[in-house]
Amino acid sequence: MSADTAAVRVTLPHHLRMLSGADAEVTLDVTPPISVASVLDALEARYPMLRGTVREHVSGERRAKVRFFAARADVTHLPLDTELPETVANGEEPLMIIAAISGG
Repeated sequence: MSADTAAVRVTLPHHLRMLSGADAEVTLDVTPPISVASVLDALEARYPMLRGTVREHVSGERRAKVRFFAARADVTHLPLDTELPETVANGEEPLMIIAAISGG
């Protein structure tokens, strides 16, 4: 980690771990401000095979079946550039990427 970045922990759902070969939790060097967008930028830089799996290729918006939790709060529907809580930004708690479950 450089002086210009923060170590942010991210938990990944099973299908993203299988696709990327990553562990259940990864630590990323993220350039502040720390937001879902900046964390996803760092995630996709380290694991390019994940591009288009969490965010749409063209629009950059969150894919429909993906949710985000930070500091035990659902931040899924906040703008992706909203700053995350300090406990996530300082690595105390992870940003959780969750695959939504649907069906009947």
